[in-house]
Amino acid sequence: MTLSTAWFPPVDWFALLAAKESVYLEACESYRKQTWRNRCRILTANGPMDLRVPVLHDGERLISKVRVDWSTDWLRQCEYAIDTAYYSSPFFEYYRDELFAILERRQETLWDMNLDIIDFFCRKIGIAPEIVPTVDFALDVEENWRDRLSPKKPAEGLVRPYWQVFREKFGFVPGLSVMDLLFNEGPESLACLTVSSSSDR
Repeated sequence: MTLSTAWFPPVDWFALLAAKESVYLEACESYRKQTWRNRCRILTANGPMDLRVPVLHDGERLISKVRVDWSTDWLRQCEYAIDTAYYSSPFFEYYRDELFAILERRQETLWDMNLDIIDFFCRKIGIAPEIVPTVDFALDVEENWRDRLSPKKPAEGLVRPYWQVFREKFGFVPGLSVMDLLFNEGPESLACLTVSSSSDR
């Protein structure tokens, strides 16, 4: 299976990861806008909200080399949005400081930041897949999920509904960042990552 990198990946992304002993992470593609590569979706009192990492447009398009733009105070705004959305969730305070410390490392590249975040959630959820960066870009790969998970069309059948803070207001909202799952379900998160046969289609 080959996945694209993602920033605070959606729960569906982690459902795919949890089902495999090893996966390829695409390191040789060109950076693409409006994808999970540099954004995530959280659930607030006003509904779903997208957070985004600004990147520098200095001619480098290789995803593993794209640099984060630290010239603005986007990180403070991001942390405030996460705090506001999840302060009342059951497990937020348990994970918050360690997660925010990862962001405060201010990694130079989006790729390295994403790897740090992915590693954090793997450890907290309780999975340990081997993640292998690709060494070249291949158009035809088995189980190609590089573009099948999109902010515009959440996947179906990969995750069973779980408890969410604003469920009474919005019902179950699919396609959110894995942080939504971890903050709400904590140690029970892994049980929610149930990949169905639809993942093979």
